[in-house]
Amino acid sequence: MKKNVLITGTSTGVGFESALLFANKGYKVYATMRNLKKAEALKKRISEEKLNIELLPLDVTDIISIQSAVKTIIAKDGKIDVLVNNAGAGFAKTTEQATLEEIKWVTDVNYHGVVLCTQAVLPHMRKQKSGQIISITSVGGLVGQPFNELYCGAKFAVEGYMEALATYVGDAFNIKITNVEPGGIATEFMKSAIDKTVDNGQLASGEYLPIFERYLAANQKRAGESEVAVYQTGREVAEVVLKVAQDENPPLRIRTSKWAEDFCQLKTQADPDGTKLVNQIKNSFL
Repeated sequence: MKKNVLITGTSTGVGFESALLFANKGYKVYATMRNLKKAEALKKRISEEKLNIELLPLDVTDIISIQSAVKTIIAKDGKIDVLVNNAGAGFAKTTEQATLEEIKWVTDVNYHGVVLCTQAVLPHMRKQKSGQIISITSVGGLVGQPFNELYCGAKFAVEGYMEALATYVGDAFNIKITNVEPGGIATEFMKSAIDKTVDNGQLASGEYLPIFERYLAANQKRAGESEVAVYQTGREVAEVVLKVAQDENPPLRIRTSKWAEDFCQLKTQADPDGTKLVNQIKNSFL
């Protein structure tokens, strides 16, 4: 039977490319995004390539929107085989200078949305005794970075949430859990992060200014000297997502490039894919 996949945040980048790759591999794809007015590029590819992709509105910060999308899929197909939690947004600003609204927003988009989407599909996966949840996190979910503490905090939360979930839903209900951890991605996601960083010029002032200038200079130097090594395309990351979905025994976590692997090595060298830790926790608690 053909598998279906629900992907969040498919208007651009990794989500867009994942929708195309999964469809070309024979999956029925439910490509979702907050604003369907941004679906023109995807609609064009669907028409040109005659892809089995259905577009649905889904705002990961709105529980009613999430539940409505899941209900639509279940009504049509009776099941959800794979959830790809892709929707997210970059954010770089000091804790002092972030507003309460910004703190809530970065947490809602990058963490709460993952929890709410997962919560919505779990009853159906549990009932069918099979399923897979793949969350696009980041190297920032393993390694904290300057001016990214709020974003990293949200991604750390996703990593912990999925790690804990993996300790029992796999054996009990045959639900597989994986965190996909890219480094830099040359997509609209990166542009969004930069826009949020320089918004209203707050960072370019005060005692943080010299630190921030060094941070920007280092980023620009790294991008200029090693763009190929550091920044992946959305397509390259999407290929890792598809590989994980096709794996009979997927890892708990996987980096998407050598740069990402090297960047996280101090955190991951004892247990690169997270399998040892999950087994240890299961043996300790279950």
